[in-house]
Amino acid sequence: MLTRNFTRSLVTSVAVALLPLVSWAQVLPEDRVDLLYHSYDGDNIEITGPSLLVRKKLTKNFSGYANYYVDSISSASIDVLSYASPYKEKRTEISVGGDYLLGDTILKGGVTTSDEKDYEAKSAYFGVSQDVFGGLTTIRLGFARGWDDVGQVTDPDFSEEVDRRSYRIGVSQVITKDLLMSFDFEAITDEGFLNNPYRQVRYRDFSVPEGYLWQPEVYPNTRTSSAFAIGGRYFLNPGEAAYGSMRFFSDSWGITAWNADIGYTYRLNSRWLLDVNYRFYTQTAADFYSDLFEFSSQQNFLGRDKELSTFNNHSFRFEVSYDMSVDWWELLDRGTANFSYTYIDFNYDDFRNVLEGGDVGNEPLFGFAADVFQIYVSFWY
Repeated sequence: MLTRNFTRSLVTSVAVALLPLVSWAQVLPEDRVDLLYHSYDGDNIEITGPSLLVRKKLTKNFSGYANYYVDSISSASIDVLSYASPYKEKRTEISVGGDYLLGDTILKGGVTTSDEKDYEAKSAYFGVSQDVFGGLTTIRLGFARGWDDVGQVTDPDFSEEVDRRSYRIGVSQVITKDLLMSFDFEAITDEGFLNNPYRQVRYRDFSVPEGYLWQPEVYPNTRTSSAFAIGGRYFLNPGEAAYGSMRFFSDSWGITAWNADIGYTYRLNSRWLLDVNYRFYTQTAADFYSDLFEFSSQQNFLGRDKELSTFNNHSFRFEVSYDMSVDWWELLDRGTANFSYTYIDFNYDDFRNVLEGGDVGNEPLFGFAADVFQIYVSFWY
């Protein structure tokens, strides 16, 4: 469970890779099959696994999909090695859903279940997408609900729950024949056991040689957050496009964050498509975060998760897509082979690497680099 934030981030990046970036009119997604293999390697965490997505129009107005996704996780991260032992686990996720076309409106819905040995998650979503003003403007509304069951492998009697709700609204606007803009807002509420049952915080104690001891984290049992994003894509010459976006985030725990990305897509010829992207992310720390507390139970809420600290990261992504010839199989319309590589550099401003030793509270600041690979093939039929 220590790595579920990493895996969810990876799932998101995979989903983005498999979906179109823009839509000029309300049409159902095309029939397709995507087979993907992903790999994440950073901070001594390795996450690998396959994903299979199948989408099919069942009627002229309805398209359904099913997705099977697996993470095999091996972790010896700084969080684990500081006070625990390396571990391995497997997470399996299954999603089903569909899109229903009703005139200029698309209704979307689906459910997802995710299971690992100490964490079970279930979620459902519903969305509406409506074209107005002759298709130049698309309005999107969405709601998602999640139910998580938190366990602990070292304590079979440990059982907690988390309730999550997400509300979304977005607008896509054709500005000119070459420029498309999008605006999105999301509000999220989380309630229940929101921290990790394994993670601990450290506090000063000079009675031991290390100069500090550990105690379990304590988080608030509620969290509300909101995010606003703006993005655009400008079509240059045929086969060329530049794009970018910015996103602003804040929550009731005191975290404020923003990120920006810029990218360029270029078609070399009828078969080869290249895409490059740069992204920057930065955030402030949560109100109850500290790398080192002065004494045990110093305050009501205690957190030392590095994802709650002040940090930033830089991401560089390169993706190449090749249109394959599928004349050898009459059932297929076309196919693509795709490869993407992302390099991520993480830098923490107030999270220290206790594994390297040093004066208590003055250990070297932590940072690491991660490599993310995705290889997938897509077939339209």
